[in-house]
Amino acid sequence: MIPRRFIPAAIGVVVATAVATAVFLPSATATSANAPHAADKATADAFGRIADDVLSRRTQALVEDRPKHRAPTAGSGAVKTRMSSEVARGEETAVSSLRSRKTRLRDLGEAYSDADTRVTVDKATVTNGKATVQVTEETTLTYKKLRGDEPSSTGFRTRYEMNLVSKRGGNWELTSIKSQENGPVAVNEPTVSKAAVVSDDGQTYPDGTPASTKYPAPAKPKAKNTGYDYAAMAAYAEKYWKNYNPAYRTFNGGGGDCTNFISQSLKAGGWKNVSGTTSDYRNWWYSGSQQTDSWVGANEWAWFTNSNKRAANLANVYQLDVGDILQVDFNRDGSKDHSMIVTYRSSAGIPYLTYHSTNTYRKSLASIIASYPDAVYFAYRT
Repeated sequence: MIPRRFIPAAIGVVVATAVATAVFLPSATATSANAPHAADKATADAFGRIADDVLSRRTQALVEDRPKHRAPTAGSGAVKTRMSSEVARGEETAVSSLRSRKTRLRDLGEAYSDADTRVTVDKATVTNGKATVQVTEETTLTYKKLRGDEPSSTGFRTRYEMNLVSKRGGNWELTSIKSQENGPVAVNEPTVSKAAVVSDDGQTYPDGTPASTKYPAPAKPKAKNTGYDYAAMAAYAEKYWKNYNPAYRTFNGGGGDCTNFISQSLKAGGWKNVSGTTSDYRNWWYSGSQQTDSWVGANEWAWFTNSNKRAANLANVYQLDVGDILQVDFNRDGSKDHSMIVTYRSSAGIPYLTYHSTNTYRKSLASIIASYPDAVYFAYRT
């Protein structure tokens, strides 16, 4: 069930889930001719409802149980989003692909019984009848208890940029909506290639061995008394998956924060620094002013890990346990694009991953594979 409600909000205040049926939205008031200006509150609220409508429809496509439609909050105004023909076709395709993903997930033993999407308008600028709007979506999906040992929920926070134009009659038309994240798509986002492009420098590196994605996997329990606190790694990741630790720099604008985040989590569980120059992948450390490439780079982290025997490659991704690391090469070009840490493992042997870029909590391995069935996966026993 997906609640349908809307709370009007100024920029920076939450817009709650709303998918409704029939009121057009006001365009920007005619202030200062063609000069760029921040949208007023009513217009920002309208933009929030548009984003909420589009993203909630995507989320609904994944929920197995039929949503119960609730009337919008009094005074909030229902929404029928106007879209350009290109966006309308794209959204129709997106919803269709997400319904197919729901079927693939069910085949992999996963389903969602409920969901809640909330949108925040972070910034909205209007120029000569055109608007550019930055929004943040935060969605929680409730796992349906198919096996009985799933966690209660998964969640993610992701940023979008929308573009709109003012049409006759004072209505806004959506002309584009695009994710601003570098990592894997959110579970309610159509799959697109977000692979980093890295040129081959001709050198040979300790890349490691790809892992099988076949389920179930042969048992591979973790050794005891390793000196690492895996529960502390998971606790750290689940504490800071969306509210970043201010003690660390972030790298969302420089290729993504995913490997920086797993390095922090591993450090919290007992991984020790290896001193040396920042560019030598055999070193791993972070300081107040700089860090090694292996701390923040997906490939460099793998090279460090393999060359120092800090973690071993697993033969199958379903052998991953709490505190272990999964990396993905989305486009199979030999370069690793993303890093994630396992923070929960069900008794049925399903790992659940938490990561930055896109900020995500307890996303199942099945869901990752359903979104990227042709990717190359690397699994590390820490």
